[in-house]
Amino acid sequence: MRKQKKSLLSENYLFLILGIIAILLVFNQVNVSALNSALSTTSKFKGGNVDLSKVDITDIKSTAQGMTLLFPLDKIKTQEDAISAIIPTGTPDYGEAMGVSFDDPVNSMEKMAKAYLALKSQAQQNQEIWQRYLNLAAKPTGISCEYCCGIGAQGIDSKGNSRCGCQHNPALQSVTIWLMINTEYSDAEVLKEVYKWKALFFPKDMVGLAIKISGGDDSVLEDLPGMVGGC
Repeated sequence: MRKQKKSLLSENYLFLILGIIAILLVFNQVNVSALNSALSTTSKFKGGNVDLSKVDITDIKSTAQGMTLLFPLDKIKTQEDAISAIIPTGTPDYGEAMGVSFDDPVNSMEKMAKAYLALKSQAQQNQEIWQRYLNLAAKPTGISCEYCCGIGAQGIDSKGNSRCGCQHNPALQSVTIWLMINTEYSDAEVLKEVYKWKALFFPKDMVGLAIKISGGDDSVLEDLPGMVGGC
């Protein structure tokens, strides 16, 4: 009789866990669908690009400052312009090697988050790369999950440890480290790629920030999900 009760309890727990997983999957799919819907109605932004070779990012103290330097936000006129300017689509030039795509932000985030500890360890073995990473990410430059966990614009501490245990933060750290190890990207180029992923993870916040910086009306953001992926 006791074994039967334990068996029933185990089955109930299993069903509960499966139910929670199903709800999370549906939630993520709804968010991704909403984001794709918003992108599909977006006009092609013709505001041009920023010459990153002339950008000095050493004094960035917030995500807003970084976005102002790295994106042509002064050319934004509408919400559609803001979405086109900062939310990417397709596959980046490093996407195949890294196994990620802008069109699949949830799975890409999970892959990057899982790779974080291995990439961190690899970077620590090269003092030049490790110090470069600390110089960029251990400051409030916006390489963080600031919109879901309240840690602000700095995602790691001075020793390189993640300041949050959610998936968004290690995913963004992974992008940063991977690009430093495997590409010739400048710090400005690395940071811009991080912001692109951050815009996919937190579309409403990042697009809203872009609109505010450009002086537009951010009250028209209802169609964008607040967060993509689990926290």
